[in-house]
Amino acid sequence: MMLKELREQVYEANMDLPKYGLVVFTWGNASQVDRERGLFVIKPSGVPYDELTPESMVVCDFDCNVVEGDLNPSSDTPTHAYLYRQWDNVGGIVHTHSSQAVSWAQAGRPIPCYGTTQADYFYGEVPCMRGLTKDEIEEAYELNTGKVIVEGFKDLDPVSHPGCLVRNHGPFSWGKDAAQAVYHAVVIEEVAKMALHTEQLCVSAGKPIEEALAPQYLLDKHYMRKHGPNAYYGQGK
Repeated sequence: MMLKELREQVYEANMDLPKYGLVVFTWGNASQVDRERGLFVIKPSGVPYDELTPESMVVCDFDCNVVEGDLNPSSDTPTHAYLYRQWDNVGGIVHTHSSQAVSWAQAGRPIPCYGTTQADYFYGEVPCMRGLTKDEIEEAYELNTGKVIVEGFKDLDPVSHPGCLVRNHGPFSWGKDAAQAVYHAVVIEEVAKMALHTEQLCVSAGKPIEEALAPQYLLDKHYMRKHGPNAYYGQGK
């Protein structure tokens, strides 16, 4: 069997999605890439999480051909494949329909950075992509979802913004591997909840929402202490 260790890692990442309350039923998927072989492993389509095994994970190439596996890969496979082709610094991708993040996506709004929780992982807002056109949906829906994400990141760094919302759809996140992509999916869901509560409290107090935005110097401090050239958070250095 090909990519046994990678299958195990992708299986564990997919099992973390219901563990952290990010999916119900079959509403989500995680994948991870093997750059040397030009392959990635992804969850099979429509299979309940309690029926998944490492062996049921599907191996695909960047053209979405199934290289190994008895099941159909996730319907979002073309989105994952396109992002892997475009961003060689991304090693794992997650998509969910987590309720708080989806609410912002359905409103067509980015998640503003109101505090340090978000600033620790996103260098600013969690961006919201434009909606797909009727032609884009009818032509190649999942592939064009990936294209819309890359288009929306024309002036953004996918490392400092490790996820986004696709309008009327939901969150996508990524990282160096599938485990980190799951982590960022959890972050997006939590900051979506916090931002909603922040705005509700501002409205109830008659305070302009803009006043709640984290100042740039606080954003700089929190993001850079974890990710900057002189990062000092944690035990790594």
